[in-house]
Parts: sequence; structure tokens; C-alpha cells
Amino acid sequence: MTIKSRAVIAFFGTLLTAQAVLAAGNIVEITLPGTNIFPESITSKVDGTLIVGSMGHGNILRIAAGKTDAKEWIKLGTGGLNGVFGVFADDKHKALWVCSNKTGQTGEPTSLMRFDLSDGTPKGKYSLPGEKPLCNDIAVAADGTAYITDTRQAKILMLKPGASELPVIAEDQLLAGADGIAFGDITTLYVNAVFSGKLLRLELGPDGKSKRIVELKLSRPLERPDGMRTIGPHRLLLAENSRKMSVITITGPEM
Repeated sequence: MTIKSRAVIAFFGTLLTAQAVLAAGNIVEITLPGTNIFPESITSKVDGTLIVGSMGHGNILRIAAGKTDAKEWIKLGTGGLNGVFGVFADDKHKALWVCSNKTGQTGEPTSLMRFDLSDGTPKGKYSLPGEKPLCNDIAVAADGTAYITDTRQAKILMLKPGASELPVIAEDQLLAGADGIAFGDITTLYVNAVFSGKLLRLELGPDGKSKRIVELKLSRPLERPDGMRTIGPHRLLLAENSRKMSVITITGPEM
């Protein structure tokens, strides 16, 4: 199995489709208000609305489709919201999924949170198990099941619709530093590891749990990979902490 990657322009606008960028005719720069924002993750609705989580402020910002001004949408403390890492908009199920992490000794527990995608109303809060979890990023299956990376504990967790607990679906040293997560198809999850630079494939069984973890062969080393989104069948857009945005195409007989 091989993975071919190529660098693309590392601008905010690269998170849009190539068609949208060409239609706009230029790259639009969006400045987030304030200081020490540390925007750890970004997601978008199908209508083009952008949603950004702030690790520094513990809030969530929103940029309306076609606009360039970011406004606070969900405030720190809403429903127990803490330092925000991953955000993921699920239009099909009208949900905004958020990784909320405990800050300091007295903050709310590290949790996966669900908000209403239309108005930001809190809809659920699910604490991650373990002593020192770190909820990093989220991918959502077609049936609404959320999958979450736990970076510190080398685990992938799952929350099925209607459930209240987060069972572990994969735990392995290969998952140490598990960060970005994205679906390849309905039974394939891709996960990257920020510390080792690995890209992994998880094969899911009928119960949604991992049957096998495979380390993929890379055409070049990844430099501290982070956020990752699906942009086609077995094709990923991946941010690296070396100021690169890469398109990864996964090929081979065991794709």
C-alpha cells in the first residue's frame, strides 16, 4: 500500500472545495478577533458556514457563509464547555460535536459535547473514561455514531445514537498521540498520530469496533499531523504542524 501526498496552499480557503475557490476567484483571509485564541479545529456546514473552536478562550466562533467576520457563537461554560479542541458539524443529524477538555484543577471533566447545529443549544455531554483523557477530534458515521480520538490514552472511543457512555473501540500503542480522524468508507477509519507521524487504518466490524489496525506506508514522512477531513473516497485533506496542508491519496490492494 502506498500513500501519495502533495502540498497545497496552506490558507484558510483550502478548507473549501477547489470548485468554490475557483468560483470565488481569490483566497479570502478571515481574522479571528482577540488574542490567545489558539484555534485548534475548524469545521463547516453544507451551506458554507464556518465554525472554529478556541482552545485559548474555551468558546466557539462562527463565520456566516460568504462573510469574513468571525463572531462568538457558543460561550465558555455553556453546558460545561471548556478548552475546545476538535469541532465537527454533522448536518444530517443537526449536530455540532465538540471535544471539550478540562482546564486546570477545577474545570469540568474532559468530555465529548453535542450542540444543536442551528442555534448552539447544548444537547449532551459525555465524559471520557480514564485518568487523564484528552479528547482531540471527531468523525461521524452515516448513522450518527461519533468516533473520538483520545490523544493521551492511545484510544479511539465511540458514542452511538441514544447511548450515554463512550466504549473504547480501539486501544494500541500505534494509537499513541492519536489526533486527526476521518472516514474512508463506512467500514474504514483513518487516524493520524501527532507525535510519531504515523497514518493508520482501522477496519470496523458490524458492531462499530475496530477489528484490525494497520500502519500505512507513506510516500514521505508526515510532520506532526493534526486535523484531517475526508474529501473523497480514500482521499484526505490533512494539516501538518509544519505549516503545510496536504492532500493524501490512499492507493493499493488493501486500501
